[in-house]
Amino acid sequence: MTETRAVIFQAPGGPEVLKLVQRPVGDPGPGEVRTRHHACGLNHIDICQRSGVYPMPLPQVLGMQGAGVVKAVGQGVTHLATGDRMAYAATPPGAYCDVRVMSAAQVCRLPDGIDFRTAAAMVLQGLTVHYLFHRTVPLKSGDTVLFHAAAGGVGLIACQWARAMGIRLIGTAGTEEKCALARDHGAAETINYEREDFVVRVRELTEGRGVDVVMDSIGAATFERSLDCLRPVGMMISFGNASGKVPPFDLGILG
Repeated sequence: MTETRAVIFQAPGGPEVLKLVQRPVGDPGPGEVRTRHHACGLNHIDICQRSGVYPMPLPQVLGMQGAGVVKAVGQGVTHLATGDRMAYAATPPGAYCDVRVMSAAQVCRLPDGIDFRTAAAMVLQGLTVHYLFHRTVPLKSGDTVLFHAAAGGVGLIACQWARAMGIRLIGTAGTEEKCALARDHGAAETINYEREDFVVRVRELTEGRGVDVVMDSIGAATFERSLDCLRPVGMMISFGNASGKVPPFDLGILG
């Protein structure tokens, strides 16, 4: 048995509900590993969980992703060994700590060329882009995608992924600096939604056709107008609600 520092919360609220405590950590059981974090990732989902938007059993340690070193392995774990560099994006949360025991199936070995801070900041985002580009819709070279929040953590990986696949990604962001960052990472075009109507601009960029797919993590503020950016029989993928939950809407508007 060892002890770890952990950041917990016992009731929903703002940052003031977070408390630093000492907690015991046991040995890994079958199929588990004990890891020591060198870095943990911060995500918008952490805010949703802490504030109660996503209800959770309490008390709870936040944090969906981390990186560090494997300190012990349980019975049956074969892909990891004590001393391996590791990273993960996993549920349940629990990365806001020094040491934790977790399912080994959610942990991967970290290549030497990737530092801990980079790994902790990109695993969940990278898995999200893989899911969006390869599982929600069969994207292919030549497709056009409107990607909201293109300068965010998921967005910047999506820009690079799209460029590598030959996909035309039109990204939205709220400042010229963020638009430039998205273009530097592979966005074909960008739209500053604080200065331009993104629906009008998408129609201009696609010569009235619309995009094949919209990928939207913003939610309430962008959902319905994003539908106006789609080509006939295009696909709308809503995978987040940073601006609030998408309200119920009339399916008749899709006609």
